[in-house]
Amino acid sequence: MGAITVLERAEISRALTRISHEIIEANRGVENLVIVGIPTRGTTLAHRIAARIEEIEGTPIEVGILDVTMYRDDLANHPTRTPQPTVMPAEGIDNVTVVLVDDVLYSGRTVRAALDALNDHGRPKAVRLAALIDRGHRELPIRADYIGKNLPSAKHERISVRLEELDGVDEVTISSGESAAAQEVQA
Repeated sequence: MGAITVLERAEISRALTRISHEIIEANRGVENLVIVGIPTRGTTLAHRIAARIEEIEGTPIEVGILDVTMYRDDLANHPTRTPQPTVMPAEGIDNVTVVLVDDVLYSGRTVRAALDALNDHGRPKAVRLAALIDRGHRELPIRADYIGKNLPSAKHERISVRLEELDGVDEVTISSGESAAAQEVQA
């Protein structure tokens, strides 16, 4: 079975706009708000969300990048990518609401690693989670506060998020595990 496109550019755009409005509403504006992306695609999505919030509210939002590679508890079981730099706002994250952004929420292990990594950078007032795709199969008690699309899937299926800035196209696809081995991006 080949890959099936489940979200295209317009649907991704609408999902990010909805998430941006939900963040503003839940935070009662944009004061003391920082958006932090988890590389690779979470960082791109974080920048898009921050840009949408700025369009809506007229106020720029700080965006950070939080690499969680060395905080993962499953390094022995999964191939790792090269760690990327972590960049936090100059003012830090103490006493602000941090919205972590990732492309796909699956087992919850990436988010757990992100929470550990955040502890090394300060003590936020609150931490929220935004995910473009929630595919289920949680191994840890973690849930997203803002979700672009719930996409129930079998464990053997592969969800691939491609973004214009990195991949030349905006789309989310799902494919079976056997044909997924040929896919470029594992979310």
